[in-house]
Amino acid sequence: MAFTRAAGKHRRPGRMHRTTTRAAGVAALATTGVIGTLAAPALASEPVPEQTGLTPVITIGDSIAEQIDAQAAAQRQAAEDAEAERKAQEAARERAAEAAEQAAKEAHEAKERAARAAERKLLNTYVAPISSSYVSTAYRASSGLWSSGTHTGIDFHAASGTSVHAVGAGTVVEAGWGGAYGNQVVVKMHDGTYTQYGHLSSIGVSVGQSVTPGQQIAVSGSTGNVTGPHLHFEARTGAEYGTDIDPVAYLRSHGVSV
Repeated sequence: MAFTRAAGKHRRPGRMHRTTTRAAGVAALATTGVIGTLAAPALASEPVPEQTGLTPVITIGDSIAEQIDAQAAAQRQAAEDAEAERKAQEAARERAAEAAEQAAKEAHEAKERAARAAERKLLNTYVAPISSSYVSTAYRASSGLWSSGTHTGIDFHAASGTSVHAVGAGTVVEAGWGGAYGNQVVVKMHDGTYTQYGHLSSIGVSVGQSVTPGQQIAVSGSTGNVTGPHLHFEARTGAEYGTDIDPVAYLRSHGVSV
């Protein structure tokens, strides 16, 4: 009697099936780390699988995966640290720039305050027109020497060539010959009043020039209608003759001892 085998029952696995099964086993061993213990000759003795058109899946052990993860984490941390450092440096630069700007602003404001304070001090400073002198002829003294019959200013004792100073800050409005006053200088003061300096031997300023308290503007002499060298000083509400006010009271009101 003849015997026949049922189809597919005891048939030897085909080459494709064997190769695929072997690849799956290798992959499983690699996942568990067991493949690392296999001897190279054992693997080398296996025949090269035929080309199937399938992409093989390769897995790695846990220790290698952990190393890769750790390396990636370290790289991410390094990048984050570098970005944080960049931002910190940028913030520091911005703070330094703001601090420098604030310091410059404060320095400028301090300079302006100092300048304003100096200007106020300058405007409020008055001195005598002749240093270490005294009034030799009083205001409103009567005499036929003056056309009005009275003295419109005060005379300071001074030899020819004595320095004459601006009593305060102002602007020269007249500088030259003044008739009976001889050589004269008239200064418009910062408060709108005027001061006059007469009988000068020479003049050291010009019209339009700004003067400061104590600045030399001329030297005394005996030009004009005089009997001897001295300084004629007037305080006025206007630039012209006839607007005189008491010069002693004027100087004292600005802190000058006369």
